Amino acid sequence: MPPGELRRPSELPLRKPPQVLLIKKDAPAAAEPAAVDAQTAPEGQPASAAAAPLAAAPAAPAKQRSDDELFDMGGMEGLSMADLLGPADQQRRPSQAQNSGEALRRSVDDFDFDEEAFLAALDENEPVGTTGEVVKGVVISVESDGVYVDIGGKAPGFMPKNEAGLGVITNIKERFPKGLEVEVLVTREQNADGMVTISARALALRQSWEKVRQMEKEGKVLQVKINGFNRGGVTCDLEGLRAFIPRSQLQQGEQHEALVGKTLGVTFLEVNPETRKLVLSEKKAATAARFAELQVGQLVEGVVASIKPYGYFIDLGGISGLLHQSCVSGGQLRDLREVFNAGERVRALITELDAGRGRIALNTALLENQPGEILIDKDTLQREAEDRANKARSLLRQQEQSAG
Repeated sequence: MPPGELRRPSELPLRKPPQVLLIKKDAPAAAEPAAVDAQTAPEGQPASAAAAPLAAAPAAPAKQRSDDELFDMGGMEGLSMADLLGPADQQRRPSQAQNSGEALRRSVDDFDFDEEAFLAALDENEPVGTTGEVVKGVVISVESDGVYVDIGGKAPGFMPKNEAGLGVITNIKERFPKGLEVEVLVTREQNADGMVTISARALALRQSWEKVRQMEKEGKVLQVKINGFNRGGVTCDLEGLRAFIPRSQLQQGEQHEALVGKTLGVTFLEVNPETRKLVLSEKKAATAARFAELQVGQLVEGVVASIKPYGYFIDLGGISGLLHQSCVSGGQLRDLREVFNAGERVRALITELDAGRGRIALNTALLENQPGEILIDKDTLQREAEDRANKARSLLRQQEQSAG
């Protein structure tokens, strides 16, 4: 072939594949010449049979084997690399298979899972009772220092003896027999042992304050028994709470110590659960009771208690009403003393009531048959006040209807 001309692949001479020599380090060098394989064994005789006499015979000089015999790859001709490596699924190691997405996945259903048991375990370990919470339970034990109540937690609630209720409890076992159902207030959340501190007294106090606030809202007049006194006033009990009545709020404030053991009608002056302050008033109760007897349009009689630049204050028997200067007469009034003086009795008509503020508005001008009559003939007006009041009430109703 001329130089420089390329040969076709089919014309290239065949070359032998690269040879691989396998050397075993653990095999003794002297034993290597004695190794007999199937190729060197006599025909018709197993390799093991041929090896036996050689092993027993004296060591002979090793026969030099050629490279072609050592590196003979004839049995591997025609095999591809894929045939040598084997199937693809056998090439991966177990760890590689686990890391791949082909690893088997187990669903939740394959595990031993019990939803009811799981929720029951949560309920069992859930804390029972938070501070300020009202809980119900059953008395399970009464000790010298307090009462143990089953409130549904992993440990019973403990109620100290001094928290068993309002007042003095002489026999706690009689008050809380075993098996008694009780309602208590949690005053301290559970400790490391799971026990909470509870109180019947705290719950009773809370309920008492709620009742008192409701009574105050309704403006009720209550009857209380005085059980003590001090320099500032007297004391009493109301719904299990200690209440105080200042001397200034008593009808007989100068001799208040003599009121111990007596019953008074009182109403609320201050109710403050946060500061535990409960103040009552006898005078305010008298005013409230008196207000309950009055109504707009009613003719009342009282005494002039004082004269102010703007009108008269009339004492109506424990409460005062204001006869404003603009309501004395329909005529021109130059001086209030032209009509009434202090201590003089007056009959007037009620035109406005405000029990919350303790105000009563009075009027004598509506009793006049003509403007300024009271300035000329006051006695006649007062004597005929009852009949004139009926006419005035009719006039007031007409005015209310017109305004409505």
